[in-house]
Amino acid sequence: MTMPYYVAPEQVMKDRAEYAQKGIARGRSLVATVYDQGIAIVADNPSRTLHKISEIYDRIAFAGVGKYNEFDQLRVSGIRHADTKGYAYSREDVDARSLANLYAQYLGQVFTHEMKPLEVEILVAELGTGTHPNQLYHIAYEGTITDEDRYAVLGGETEAIAERLEERWTQGWSLAEALRAAVDALAGPDRTLTGGDLEVAVLTNGNGRRTFRRLVDDELQALLG
Repeated sequence: MTMPYYVAPEQVMKDRAEYAQKGIARGRSLVATVYDQGIAIVADNPSRTLHKISEIYDRIAFAGVGKYNEFDQLRVSGIRHADTKGYAYSREDVDARSLANLYAQYLGQVFTHEMKPLEVEILVAELGTGTHPNQLYHIAYEGTITDEDRYAVLGGETEAIAERLEERWTQGWSLAEALRAAVDALAGPDRTLTGGDLEVAVLTNGNGRRTFRRLVDDELQALLG
């Protein structure tokens, strides 16, 4: 009888983590930050059709980095969950925290029990109201969920981008200031990113019930200066 090949559980988890991290690092990064009127999300993404940033519900946005087909499946599942919950109960019952928890549980389940982990990191952002602050939830490939209160950085050279953004961070800054700082943090000292290299969206009041809006073309160029 042939004995099965044994691999320590710790080594299995380590190998899965390295595999997922390498896949995510091959993609382009993304930054989300709060500003005086809402939340801005900026992705290094030159594609005009394959979006990293999307609307989930009235005041909730989704963003992902890593393998597009994997995080897009998560986006679609989130929309279905939000629509079903809003229809069965009320629109006010749909919130970013419960959605982020579901994503975290699913990613953790896949990472622990499946042969291949998902090569993604995702962000769930919710625009606050008068009584509730803005919410930014960063969910990692293994299901770890982090509640950010100022900004979140996903994918790529996370630490370096976060350090550059921290140097520029200002409480209550305007949308233009936030966008310029986010773009500079994504680009780093050796690159220059223009409007054509970026995907930008905001969650802000003033557009009726739905608060998600993409910034494109002349409006984006004007904000970036």
